[in-house]
Amino acid sequence: MTHEYVSNTKRIWIVFAILSVLTIVEVALGIEKPAVLFMNTVLGMNLLNWIFIILTIVKAYYIVWAFMHMEGEKSSLRWAVVSTLCFLIVYLFFILLVEADYIFGVYRDSTIKWNF
Repeated sequence: MTHEYVSNTKRIWIVFAILSVLTIVEVALGIEKPAVLFMNTVLGMNLLNWIFIILTIVKAYYIVWAFMHMEGEKSSLRWAVVSTLCFLIVYLFFILLVEADYIFGVYRDSTIKWNF
């Protein structure tokens, strides 16, 4: 039984290009902060933050898909790993945003002064 060698160089460069483009878009939006995205809110958070969250989830999904070789696994294992990862990222963002909003409210509405 012989195995044929298959080069993954092209695939590695494609993955690198996709992740680079997503990162460049995130950095450009973070530097530029377009007013149309920054000033409009959806579900209590501005659109720019939603875009950052969505792009981060897409990048995490693609990293798991490409670098953990999930495309070759059975469908049930793929979705068990990927959906867990996506859920945990969304949960982390939720906790961070709720806690940050609470701390902001405490400093805004109480006698505690901003020391930083």
